[in-house]
Amino acid sequence: MIDLKYPEGATPIDPDEAEGLLLTHITTQAELNRWEQDNIVEALAWIDKTKPTNILNEQFIKQLHKRMFDNVWKWAGQFRRSDKNIGVSWHQVSTSLKNMCDDVPVWIQTQDESPEEMAVRFHHRLVWIHPFPNGNGRHARLMADIFLENVLHGHRSLGANGICQVQASLEADTSMRFKRRTMETTFPFWSLQNRREHRTDFC
Repeated sequence: MIDLKYPEGATPIDPDEAEGLLLTHITTQAELNRWEQDNIVEALAWIDKTKPTNILNEQFIKQLHKRMFDNVWKWAGQFRRSDKNIGVSWHQVSTSLKNMCDDVPVWIQTQDESPEEMAVRFHHRLVWIHPFPNGNGRHARLMADIFLENVLHGHRSLGANGICQVQASLEADTSMRFKRRTMETTFPFWSLQNRREHRTDFC
């Protein structure tokens, strides 16, 4: 049985969820990280090929998570069935996601924020819901990338200056002051190409 070790701020999985590991030959955290990243690279290739735009629905949110982790975990693409140290109560996940997806078109229509700011808000909302047993950080960041590029038609990478500008704007808006840890996990917005080249995102 693999001894799972979690980075600071990561969400531990329950023993029942740990039993969902498909790769019984894995014995170290490093091996698990590598297999998960290889799975995510396959998901990135699928995104580049299909360029999905109809993403504001439960079906796609689940589908993306499954694409990211289905080679590794039995429960890939399935909502969690237990409460975690972060996120809404598990039985409120579906309703919370629907509310988020219903709210996003209003953000776009009102145009009160730049595409980058809306992508940050979208990411934060999805992390706050925390739909899945694990992989929520990576899933939310990839969802935000797809939202920014394919829905809002923003830049694939904000760059250092853009990141600073978005963060300064958010910090000036008292209604959007996130905890420091949330801001740290939100930035930088890597492009899909950067994610492929920098394979160290294990949150």
